[in-house]
Formats: sequence, structure tokens, C-alpha cells
Amino acid sequence: MTTKEQRYAKMELRGSSYNRHWKTDLKMATCADPGFCCVSAFCSCCVSYHLRKRVLRGDMSRYLCCNGDWPCSGRCGEQSSPELCLCLEVSCCFAQSVASTRWAIQDEMHLQNTKCDNCIIGTMIFAQYLACICWLAACISGNDVLNDLAQLTDMIADILWCSVCACMQTQHKVQLDERDSNPSIVVAPYAAPAPQAMHPGGYPPQPAPYGAPPPGAYPPPPQAYPPPQGWGK
Repeated sequence: MTTKEQRYAKMELRGSSYNRHWKTDLKMATCADPGFCCVSAFCSCCVSYHLRKRVLRGDMSRYLCCNGDWPCSGRCGEQSSPELCLCLEVSCCFAQSVASTRWAIQDEMHLQNTKCDNCIIGTMIFAQYLACICWLAACISGNDVLNDLAQLTDMIADILWCSVCACMQTQHKVQLDERDSNPSIVVAPYAAPAPQAMHPGGYPPQPAPYGAPPPGAYPPPPQAYPPPQGWGK
């Protein structure tokens, strides 16, 4: 199974096979830890850095950019300077860093989103798309009414984005606190996905033909075979 197929398989498991729920859902995350939620709203990148490192239990040798979910993962110099790469990830790809933390926690403890969680996250994403469509319509038409509408939808989308991301990161923090205080809830210990090795030419390595023995299965042939007996008689 390729790395891409493994990612799709995990996505299906999160939606159907995981049978546990978060310690707190999104709508109650603010009440679960109000102070951390406020810090998440105003220092979102710093909080994302902290949580991404907590998921790895502080072992940055297992860090991969965006948790191995993007084609660039494993090719950004993570092994030589993981802290710097994580700083760039939470600054330049903040949304993906939060999502990577969420998926890693879900895979480690087999957590499934509630319907309310999915509704809140879906509304936040829909608002971002709606704001983008309104801005495109305003730019193409040049209509002042559409321009005002675009500004309004953009403001609403930003408010939803900041509030939902803060609640999500608070939800992650509460779940990691539960993991650290109760290690028995861990189903599959976290392991950073290894990036697929590439051929020097830039394409993935081809699998061995069906039925071919693995390398080293047989001893090497002798340097010289004995001359055939009886030939030419």
C-alpha cells in the first residue's frame, strides 16, 4: 500500500471505525479550559507549535512537516533542523498544522468527531469559501454593493476561523492532558509516517515482480562453473 493509499485509509477509519469520542467536544471546549482558549485565540501559531510538539512527546526526531500528509513532507530538511521546520509550518501552513495535530491525536486514541463537531468545522470552511466567492464577484463586477457584501462575509469568516481554531486547539490540549494522565487510553502509539523513498530519477521505486525472491534470499553464484561433462561426444 502506497503512502497516499494509507492516508485515505486512515481518513475512512476516522469517519467510520473509530469508536471513541473526545474528552470535550468543540462547543464545550471553551468551558473546559477558558485560559488556554484565550491564549489560542491571540497566540495561535505559538499554541500550534506547542501542541504539535506535545503530540510527538517532545521527540522531534519523529517530526515530519504536516505529519507526512503533503508531498513535500520529509523533503524540507526536518531531520537536520526540525524546530525550524516546525516554526515555518505553523507560520506558513497554520491550518494544516492544526489539522495534522488533530488527525495524529485521532489516530493515536481512535477518536471520532461528533456530528456537532463536523457541523462547526464545516460551517467554518463554508464561510471561507463564501467569502472568496464574494470577493471574486465583487472584483469582476465592480459593484459597490457586492464589495460591501464581500467585506462583511470576509469579516464573519475571519471571526469564525479564529474562534473555531481556538476551540479546536483547546480540545486538542484537553485530550493530550487526558492522554498524559491516563496512558491506557492510547490505542496505537504515535509513529511519524515515513516518506516514500524516491528513485534518483524522481519517480517512485517499482515493486519487485510477483514471485521474485527478496534480495539476499539465495547465496551468490560461484565465480566459475565447472565445465559441462559429455558435450561434444
